[in-house]
Amino acid sequence: MLVRLMYASRAVPAVDTEELHVILRQSQTGNPPRGITGVLCLSDGIFLQVLEGGRSAVNRLYHRIATDTRHTDVELLMYQEISERRFAGWSMGQVSMARLNPSLLLKYSATATLDPYAVSGAVSLALFEELVATAAVMGQC
Repeated sequence: MLVRLMYASRAVPAVDTEELHVILRQSQTGNPPRGITGVLCLSDGIFLQVLEGGRSAVNRLYHRIATDTRHTDVELLMYQEISERRFAGWSMGQVSMARLNPSLLLKYSATATLDPYAVSGAVSLALFEELVATAAVMGQC
């Protein structure tokens, strides 16, 4: 059974571009053997991530993520059974904030900033889907 999980968290100050690349490399190496795909975004100190895969594998990974000291305030935004993946092309894709048009954020929220704590999980998922459609996700594996 496939599931999709989305969460938000706040990065600790030590998480910089280099540390983000470490996280992405670990995901791109570790996720394929587990059958996990997804997309990760870090903007203004906020992580937003979607994970897709088998229920047990996604649950185990989320529990590991929730205790990771590189972030705080981990909040589950969405968890659902799915019939197909939306982010199957990425072992872990990264949203390119340089390619992100601020008007896209305004389409889904009150301000042009990424704040998944202020919108529903469904809205955050719609934003991710549009980011994929507009080629704002990189690191296709």
